[in-house]
Amino acid sequence: MTLQNRVLPTGEFVRDPARGLLTGNRGILHRPDHSLGASRWTHPHWVCCTLRFKERYHGPMPNRGWTALFFLDEAVSLAAGHRPCHECRRVDALRFRAAWQRAHGPISKAAEMDRALHPTRVTRQRQQVRHRAVAQALPDGVFVLTPDAEARPALIKADHIYPYAPSGYLPPIARPEGPVTVLTPAPTVAVLAAGYDPMLHPTVR
Repeated sequence: MTLQNRVLPTGEFVRDPARGLLTGNRGILHRPDHSLGASRWTHPHWVCCTLRFKERYHGPMPNRGWTALFFLDEAVSLAAGHRPCHECRRVDALRFRAAWQRAHGPISKAAEMDRALHPTRVTRQRQQVRHRAVAQALPDGVFVLTPDAEARPALIKADHIYPYAPSGYLPPIARPEGPVTVLTPAPTVAVLAAGYDPMLHPTVR
């Protein structure tokens, strides 16, 4: 059975058989029958993890275990409000923290990032927080909505944007000009601008 645990750049949870490059969690979100309840998080520490770590694997929705979420790549997880895990992705977490401090100033604990991120991720009504910015000023790795009637999530990379699909990115189109709707939380946009380079799916050419 395909579970509702694939996370889109828009923050939505959908059923899709493709698992992507990374997993992560926000706490226990599922019922004993593996369906999701109303909650989309139970704590603010939204992390993004490797698919396997030290041969640990507890299944996607175990009894009394956290709900495994899946992302096409790291740019998607960042758009959905996550950050690298300090245990299984320590090198990336340290790179992210260093870029965070360049962008936002010194921090002593990862929880400080979560406190800053949480109100820019999602509303109490479980709606993604979005903002507007000029497309030309955005760094690589940011997700925006395409400025057309379809308003599809798309990844910025160099002079192009790559429309998202759960199994991989679609062919690129020219980076738009002028204001666009940004899906990636504003503090994370600043981290990307400060030099953090996220893991991208190989369909990005």
